[in-house]
This record gives sequence, C-alpha cells and structure tokens, in this order.
Amino acid sequence: MKIIVSLLLLLATCFPVLALAQVQTLPHKDVKRRYIVYTPPAYHSALQQAFPVVFNFHGGGMTMAEQMLYTQMNRAADRHGFIVVYPQGIKQDWNVGFGMDYLTGTDDVGFTQAMLDKLKQDYRIDARRVYATGLSRGGFFALRLAAELPQHFAAVASVGAPMPEPVVAHHGKPEKVGMLLIHGTADQVVLYQGKAGGYLSADDTLRYWAKVNGIAVNPPQPRLLPAATGDDLKASLLEQANGQQNVALVTIDGGGHTWPGADAFNIGLPIGKTSSSIDANEVMWEFFGRHRAN
Repeated sequence: MKIIVSLLLLLATCFPVLALAQVQTLPHKDVKRRYIVYTPPAYHSALQQAFPVVFNFHGGGMTMAEQMLYTQMNRAADRHGFIVVYPQGIKQDWNVGFGMDYLTGTDDVGFTQAMLDKLKQDYRIDARRVYATGLSRGGFFALRLAAELPQHFAAVASVGAPMPEPVVAHHGKPEKVGMLLIHGTADQVVLYQGKAGGYLSADDTLRYWAKVNGIAVNPPQPRLLPAATGDDLKASLLEQANGQQNVALVTIDGGGHTWPGADAFNIGLPIGKTSSSIDANEVMWEFFGRHRAN
C-alpha cells in the first residue's frame, strides 16, 4: 500500500489540481509534525473570502496521504469550497487512551490546536466553521477533539468509531457540539455494538451526545436512505436537533469498516463491504454546513 501511495503522489504532480495539496511541517513538543493542506480552486479565485476547514484524521496504521487518497474528500472540497487538512499521527496513531496514557501520551490535542493556530496565520480561515472527521482511530480522535476543543469545532463526524470510554471518563461536562456518526453493523474491526472497557456502542454514543446537547433521549424512528442500483447495503439515518446542534447516526446495515462511497479498499484485513448508496463526504458536508461555532 505504501508503495502504491508513493507512486500515486509522484504521478499526481503532473496534475494541476494536486498542486493545491501541500505538505506542511510544524514543530510541537520537540517533534516535527506533518500535515497536508488542500485548498480548493475557489480559494485562489475568491481572494477576499474566508473558507471553512475540515480536519480529516487517518485510521491507525495509515498515513495522511493514504487518508487523502482513500476518502477522496478533496473532490467534495472542490464542489463545496472548503479547505481539508490531513494530519499525520506519530507512529501512524492517535492518542485516545488505547495503548498509551490518555494524559501523558502523545499530545495530539495540543498538536491539533497548534495546527489550527498556524492555519489561521497562513490561510483565510472561517473560525466559526471548523470541523473534524476521521476513520477508525482517527474517528475516535475526532470524538476526543469534540470533548476537549468544543470551542473550536462546530461539528464532528466519526466513521467506524463510536465514543471511546477514556474520553467519557476524562470529560464529565463536555460542551455542545454537532455530532454525526457513520457506522456499519457488520464492522468487525470496531464493533457497532461497542466493546466493554474500550468504546460505547453506536447507539449509546448517539444517546451520549444527544444528552450533551440537551436533546430529548427519545429518538424518532430512523429514516431509510435511497439505495443505489446494485448496492445490497441499506443505510438509515436517525437525527435529532436542539435548534443549533444536531446529532445523527447513519447506520449501514451489513456495512464494514469502510468509508461509504469510497473505492473498495482492502489490504488483507477483514474490513467488510463498502456502501455505494451514500457518499460519506457529501453526507458530512451537508451536516457540517448546518453548524457554526458560537
């Protein structure tokens, strides 16, 4: 996979659109951290405009470049006019309290804060429209950011990653943040039903953030989403709102540990089926677009 990605990035230099993706470095806690910043064409033509930002965190064992190529979020950024940031985790991991100490392990929250501060210096950022998403370990970390930096993130979307129990344990009074969860019921890497001592179930995560946002705990019935021809995976949406923040769960019945709408991605792991009925990037952006930080 690493070789394929390296070749793709080398070939990508031939295409003008990829000149809009630049690798940046940032010293943090005596470590040189890296991240990719993708700016859409509109950023270079609307010179007086401030742009929303989406942080897109890779899964465990992946790289920032693999996350960019797999999720294809740059295409959505082109369509809707937002900046995408793909950070690189140390040892391809993020600190969510699994395998490292939550408080004294890698300071990924501080790194994210430092990235955002640097982005505000270097780019025209709309500070009220900053969002985070991620896959698997990156999704867990996006949820940690929702708990620790709610003043900076208007909404968060997690794919294949419900609420980590260490985050719940360390944040007794989290603040209101828009929350979107996307999860497949047949995910064998991160279980939809949750894992005792590790993370909540998808349903309990929805209830957790509904309570945080002051939303009634009696949810409506989920709504079945339109299916694409040839896709045997049914997707449903359960969503609630308080007038400012929404909490939502997209359930992919039979879906695996994948990014809906992405090309099939399999490196020998039991990651399961990918839904073609929904495009996770479009679902996220429609959700993010309804949220602004106070």
